Amino acid sequence: MELVKEALNGSERAIAQLITMVENELPGWMEAMKQVYPHTGNAYLIGFTGPTGSGKSTLVDRVALALHNQNYSIGIIAIDPSSPFTGGALLGDRVRMREVTDKEGVFIRSLGTRGGLGGISQATSDVIKILDASGKDCILIETIGIGQDEVEVVQIVDTSIVVSVPGLGDDIQTLKAGIMEIGDIFVVNKSDREGADHVVTMISAMLDLNPLTTVWRQPIVKTIATENQGIDELIEQIMLHRKHLTENDLLNAKRKERIGREITKLLEQKISQYVHDRIKGMHPFEDLIEQINNRENDPYSSVDILLNLLEEK
Repeated sequence: MELVKEALNGSERAIAQLITMVENELPGWMEAMKQVYPHTGNAYLIGFTGPTGSGKSTLVDRVALALHNQNYSIGIIAIDPSSPFTGGALLGDRVRMREVTDKEGVFIRSLGTRGGLGGISQATSDVIKILDASGKDCILIETIGIGQDEVEVVQIVDTSIVVSVPGLGDDIQTLKAGIMEIGDIFVVNKSDREGADHVVTMISAMLDLNPLTTVWRQPIVKTIATENQGIDELIEQIMLHRKHLTENDLLNAKRKERIGREITKLLEQKISQYVHDRIKGMHPFEDLIEQINNRENDPYSSVDILLNLLEEK
């Protein structure tokens, strides 16, 4: 496909069109991804997550600018709330990334969550591959910021950064175990605010309680993204984590796990669609719905009945 060829050569117009095709599952999207995949595996993936209001967008903007100044080609995926009308992104995060918007070699794309668990839509992984294949050295993924349950990002990145901020009220709520366990690096942004040192102390204490002992001790970096403070130290820690993963063959292992999860997810989608197509309109299915509604049957027994019917076909 000519569109894929142009995207692989770095055409931003082609990259944008290809992403739109994949995100909306337009005709030919899967064939396009089959052509894209052999060119992937070179970009380093960095995820940013944390509570709403922690300044993730500004932080991503400053990190991207610093990496760009080090001659890295950058891709940014900003996960935004989905439009209730179109399902697309509302572009809120992208508006705040002013420093890198017009920089050559930087491509920014907003994606809607589209109901994806953990704020990550099913298309996110494919968009990462497109940016990777187009020649981006580093891809930064910023999640929507839905709080404690936003942990799925760790499954699609190499380095996961958890961003916190002083003054969110209930410190314990912002540092629940789920989101604490996914961080490779912790950032206390807006650290000029009162209580920043207290947040650092709490994060350090919770890390000390982690029963899983690893060689990598998660660093805590204080930043003031709006003033570009702490950004160089954060990038240094990102590179140290990358070195740690590479030297211990953990990066390769992590990426193999990612491939396994992706195959499983794609297979589940195919099976789900297959089952849906087969049972849709079947008289036994409609009859079972009526029986369940009348309390003459139950959903659990009905699943076994439908599975037996599918096996017979």
